[in-house]
Amino acid sequence: MSPTSTRPGTGETSEVGGLGDAGGLYEALRRILADRYTCRQFRPDPVPRATIERLLALAQRTPSWCNTQPWHVHLTEGAATEDLRARLLAHVHAGGPTAPDFPFPAQYTGAYRERRRECGFQLYDSLGISKGDVDRTVRQMLRNFELFDAPHVAIITTEADLGVYGAVDCGLYLNTFLLAAQSLGLAAAPQAALASYSDFLHAHLGIPADRRVVAGVSFGYPDPDHPVNGFRTTREQPGNAVTWHTGSVDAATATA
Repeated sequence: MSPTSTRPGTGETSEVGGLGDAGGLYEALRRILADRYTCRQFRPDPVPRATIERLLALAQRTPSWCNTQPWHVHLTEGAATEDLRARLLAHVHAGGPTAPDFPFPAQYTGAYRERRRECGFQLYDSLGISKGDVDRTVRQMLRNFELFDAPHVAIITTEADLGVYGAVDCGLYLNTFLLAAQSLGLAAAPQAALASYSDFLHAHLGIPADRRVVAGVSFGYPDPDHPVNGFRTTREQPGNAVTWHTGSVDAATATA
């Protein structure tokens, strides 16, 4: 038998040094990651509060630097979602200024540009939007601010004094949030577009001045029949995203 340890404060035990159900856990995580996608059309049905609380409980397990847990989430449901949707869209239509709390990418070049273009082409192709159709392209962009008809949105913020690493920790939280939603039969759309109107969100939601908006997440139940939810983005081969280093630097220099 494998030895066990007890998690402090929980009374729960787990195997130490043994594989346990490692194969099953790996497969479960692999499936969640493989099945998750950015949902761009939701059903209007609200998610029960109990289900959202289960999602948040999983997301709260996210690791962070020195366990600072810098995230604070502003989450809407019911009339609050509809009010935010209507007012944000009106703000965008009125030409409200974009003012993200964190700078957006200066430019996309090389492989990053190609991956972004591929995703965009997949999106527009799924909706039958031809290249050069500016009106429909803009209309689809504005769907971001309609929250893709989602019944809920979460605005993730970090403590300003924690700087870039507070934002990194919130990125980890966002990822856990997305995977937790998938595990509960929900769908989600992470949206930097919402963060581009940080001033509006601060005012509308009463976000304190010492908080910084990292991203938004629209979530709910997906509309599986809508064509916009039918495409899936690709991933680079892992070997192209990793540089292996073996042996010492001195040994590498001696054989060069």
